[in-house]
Order: sequence, then C-alpha cells, then structure tokens
Amino acid sequence: MTHIAIQEELDSTTVEWMEKVSDEQYGSSKPASGGVTDSTKERSAAQKLFGDFDPKLAELTDNVLYGDVWQRPGLSKRDRSLIIVAALIALNRPEQLRAHLQLARKNGVTQDEVVEVITQLAFYAGWPNAVNAIAIAKEVFQ
Repeated sequence: MTHIAIQEELDSTTVEWMEKVSDEQYGSSKPASGGVTDSTKERSAAQKLFGDFDPKLAELTDNVLYGDVWQRPGLSKRDRSLIIVAALIALNRPEQLRAHLQLARKNGVTQDEVVEVITQLAFYAGWPNAVNAIAIAKEVFQ
C-alpha cells in the first residue's frame, strides 16, 4: 500500500490530502482517481482529441502530465500555466498556445500578464513568435 499526495485549489484556498492506492494501482497506468476509468463516463480532452488514434498518448497525457506533473505542489496551477504559455510562445506552437491560454485564464492568469509575457519574449524568442502569440491571446481574452 502506498499514498499519492493530492492538492487542489478553489477560490484561493488550497486543500492537500493523501490518497491510499494499492501497489497494483500505483504500478499500473490506470489512475486511482480522475482520467477515464470504467466508472467515469466523460472522456478527457486528450481522449476526445486523439484517444481513438493514439490511446497510449492520451492515457499518458491524462495520468502522467495532468494527473501527476500538473498536481505537484511546488508550483501553483496559475504559475504552471504561465510557464507553459511562455514555452509555447518561444517554440511558436500556436495550436497548443490557444488551448493553454484558455486554461491559463481559468487558472487566474490575466490578460495584462499574458501581454507582458509576450512583450518580454519578443526580445528573447523572436518578434514573429510574439506577433503570432498576441493575435491568439487577443482571440482568447476578447
């Protein structure tokens, strides 16, 4: 038997707890909670986007990326969103940027903060990347 640390934030209140999982659950790729299981009917965004074509990538997205990495206590979801947005701007990944800007907005990142990130990155990641990013940010925030 082992435990997984879980942290959730709602209305600026953070709640942390430990969830018991069996060694079998911990060692398998199936989530103890969240993701898509037999008892969960709603498919995740990854499952909807590409789960039928690449089920393993969708499973890893749900269970490892969003089920583990995004849940780590070292950074808030807001800060993680801001970091991901900056990385996607620097890499010029507009398809992913749109979705992550929407998530960043839900996680509390403001339009002013995104504008500052884009302006800063224009000098480090390139003017064309910044121009592409500002057009997408404008769509998301207006």
